[in-house]
Order: sequence, then structure tokens, then C-alpha cells
Amino acid sequence: MKYPVKSIGLLLAASWAVSPLHAQQAFDPATDVANSGDTAWILTSSALVLLMTLPGLALFYGGLVRSKNFLSVLIQCMAVVGICSVLWIVVGYTLAFGGVTNGFLGNGLNWMLGNLGNVRQGTAVPESAFAMFQMTFAVITPALMIGAWVERARFGWVVAFCALWLLVVYAPVAHWVWGGGWLSNLGVLDFAGGIVVHTTAGVSALVVAIMLGKRMGWPKTLMLPHSPALTVAGAAMLWVGWFGFNGGSALAATDDASSAILNTHIAASMAALVWILIEKFKVGKPTAVGVATGAIAGLATITPAAGFVGPGASILIGAAAAIVCFMAVGLVKNGFKIDDSLDVFAVHGVGGMLGSLLLALFIGSGFGGTGYAEGMAFGSQFVAQLIGVGAVAIWSAVATAILGFGISFILPMRVTEDDERDGLDISNHGERAWDLD
Repeated sequence: MKYPVKSIGLLLAASWAVSPLHAQQAFDPATDVANSGDTAWILTSSALVLLMTLPGLALFYGGLVRSKNFLSVLIQCMAVVGICSVLWIVVGYTLAFGGVTNGFLGNGLNWMLGNLGNVRQGTAVPESAFAMFQMTFAVITPALMIGAWVERARFGWVVAFCALWLLVVYAPVAHWVWGGGWLSNLGVLDFAGGIVVHTTAGVSALVVAIMLGKRMGWPKTLMLPHSPALTVAGAAMLWVGWFGFNGGSALAATDDASSAILNTHIAASMAALVWILIEKFKVGKPTAVGVATGAIAGLATITPAAGFVGPGASILIGAAAAIVCFMAVGLVKNGFKIDDSLDVFAVHGVGGMLGSLLLALFIGSGFGGTGYAEGMAFGSQFVAQLIGVGAVAIWSAVATAILGFGISFILPMRVTEDDERDGLDISNHGERAWDLD
């Protein structure tokens, strides 16, 4: 049957008008217009945050493992980015930012990124740009956990666990804090992810490290980083990318973004210096791995407070980050004898929680901060932050244990002793990172 061209055009127009991708909120030309400068900044920040994972985090972690496991770290990072990006588009975004329903999960109206608004509510950027920016957070958070299980976790389990963890742990917590959920209603503040990113990943990493057990020979056998140079290079990329991580979280190209970036840089600088100073007194020499780890500790700790505090407070937060995280590394490995291989909990988890609590003090205008919200003071803000950290830590630990064990019934968590002895590059992937013959 032949149809007139005009009829076909009307049919296509009608189909397009009712399609999920077009069914957006009513357009108000007076308010729903994206700001080109803000949009450009969010797009740039998205690229910077992705740079943090690929290749920043991959190189940072990869340099810290033995050479026979270097390639496995890179492959895990790329696979996690891939699976979590797809899931974010399909269902993750709507669970986290799909609108408030009961305060625990977003609604299901934005699955496959359908029904997006012309601009994200409360911002002047397209909601598609906002969704992409948040996607880069959603992929780096599970990737952070890779450092806890390097050199012994089975690849299939890693991918399956990170995929489900994104939907069960990360997306709900993002909604609680950033999506208008119950924690935000309590007054919990988290500028760029001290609770949503670092607490969830750090606590979950510790649980997985306990579940997996120690690497063969640890701690009696020295397992030195095979390339401190790559670790420093990766840390440098993370440092630069963190400007987008924290600065982009202002969601506008304004003074809030520049202040967050300035505070981020100052805290990282101070933490790196204090860390190597501690090393000088403790072990006699400042190390490359130490300066890199110190910088990351400072970056993780300033993250929840970056847009709320002043530069002077950032210096103090950076110093506190180095001291507390350095102590946490020793406590986890030497005190509790837990093989959190690359110190994910001690650096990211402890740093994120520390910064979230210090925020309650340094947000005060007397310390150069932005000041407390109406009805809030130091005591009430500290209680709110403590509830936020505690609730998220408990949820992350319980959900991780259930997911980890549940998946292990189908996909074993740990490689065999022979595979671990040979290295995961060869045993899991049939390749070598380095051909030195």
C-alpha cells in the first residue's frame, strides 16, 4: 500500500512527539534555557573525571602491584567503566536522580535517559549533560574498590559484583544525598562525594578484602610496587582530574567552582607534604609512592567540603588527611591484619569520612566557610554528618557482603593458587604487560 508523503510526515512527527526520548518536561523559554558557559564547564568536567579513571586510577593502581598483575588492573578498570556506563544509562540514573518518591530511590521515569528535562532542575545545564557528568562519578566509584582485591580476585566476579554494586549501593546512596532523598532532608552535606563516593567505596572495599582473604605469602613476603613511576604519573592525572570532580560539582562556571578547585589543590598539596614528612621521620626517606598516596588522601578528604570551606581550612584538612590516613594504613594492615592491598579503605574511605565530619566545623563563617544553613549550627550539622556517614557505611557493608557472597555461588570470587602464583595477566587474560626478553 502506498501512503502520501504528507501522511508519512505527519505519522513520523506524531511518533517522535510521543516517544520516550522526546517526552520531556514542559518547556518554559523564560527559565528552561541552558547557559552555554555552565554547559561547557560541565562537559569539560565530565572529561576530567573520566580521565581520573582512565588512565589515572588504572596507572596509579597498576604501578602499585607486581608486574605480573599490571595488565589485569588495567583490564578491570576498563571493564568496570564499560559495564557501569551502560547500566547508568539504562537504569542507574533514574534510580539516583529520577525524582523523589519515598526518599530512598528515584522514580523510574528516566530509564534509558528518557523524559529528560531541557535543563536539570536547579541548574542552568542540560539534563543530558548533568546525567553524563554524574555517570563519570558512577564509574569511578566502583573502580576505586579494585585496589582492595588486586592480584587475587577473579575477573568475572569483579565485573558482575561492580555492576550490581552500582545499582544496589551507589545509586540509592546518590539519591539519599544528592537526589533529594532522606539524608539530604536531614541536612547532610556532601559537595562532591566524600559520603557518596569515598565512604561507599572505602567501606565496601574493606569488606571485600576481608571476604577474599590475604594474598599468598602476605605479609611475610614483600610485595613491592613494580613501578612507582607509573603510580606517580597516575596520581598526577588524578590530581588534575579532581579539578573537574570537585569544581564540576558546583554545576556552574562560577566562584563556587573556582573556590572548590582552589581548596582541592591546596588540600592535596598540604597532604602530600605532610605525608612525606611523616615518612622522613618514620622510615628515614620520603618516597614516590608516599607523596602520591598523600596527595590522594588530601584529595579524598577535601572532596565533601571543597565548596563549603575556605582556603585556610583546606590547609588544615589536608594536614589532618595525611596524619589520619597514614595512621589508618598501619592500623588496617599491621593492627587488624587485613590485606586491603592498595589501602582503599585507609585512604579513600577514612579520608572521605574524615572530611565529611570536619565539614561540620569548617563550614562556619568564622573559619572562612560559607556558613551554616538556616536552623543549623556546629552541633546539629555534625550530628547530621555523623548520621550520614554511619548510615551509608552500614548500608555499604551489609549490601556488599550479601552481593559478594551471592555472586560467588555462580562466579567464584578468588582465582586458584596456581593462577595467583602465575599472575593474573597470564592466568586470566593470556597476555603479559611487559615483554622484557
